[in-house]
Order: sequence, then structure tokens, then C-alpha cells
Amino acid sequence: MRSLASIVLGFESLVLALATPVMISVADIRPAVALSVCLGLAVLAIVAAGLLRNQVGYILGSVVQVGAVGLGFVVPVMFVLGLAFAAFWVAAFVLGRRIEEAKKAQQAQSG
Repeated sequence: MRSLASIVLGFESLVLALATPVMISVADIRPAVALSVCLGLAVLAIVAAGLLRNQVGYILGSVVQVGAVGLGFVVPVMFVLGLAFAAFWVAAFVLGRRIEEAKKAQQAQSG
């Protein structure tokens, strides 16, 4: 589960960083605000990916998902991207648990 979640957060950090110039040029947001919000969320995503060994990493990752969807109020396309990454985030949990259960079952059979 951790590896899937870290992949989602890694790609999301790239998208959030690339949303910065969009906020500045398209949405007419002041550069200081756009940089602090978008790059702040991107850094938070990277920090969350690094902390996925603990529960706090998953909490921070969920905060990033809420923030990414919230950017849709400023740049409407971020509703789509934020919801897509939130869906990937949920899928990482579901598929990650299934993979972990399958590994445990396989170890129980062979061990």
C-alpha cells in the first residue's frame, strides 16, 4: 500500500508544482500566493510520501488531496485533476490492502 500511495503523491507533487504558472497566468493570482499555495502543497505531498511508514503520512496525504481539490475554486481544471488524484489515492488504499492480504496468504501457504 505504501509504494502505491507514494507513487500517487509523487506524481501529484509534479502536477501541483506545474499548477503554479497556471494560477499566475490564467487565474491572475499574485505570484507570491500561487507559489506559496501550489509549491507548499507539492512539498507537503513529498513530505507525506516520505512519512508513509507512519500514520501521519497518510493523514498528510489526505490533506494534500483536499488541498488539490480545493484549488479547483481558483483554477477550475484542478477540480478534475484533484478528484482524479483523490480517486488514485483511494485506489492505492484498496489495491494496496488487497496486495498485502494476497502476500500474507501466499506466505501462509508456503510457510
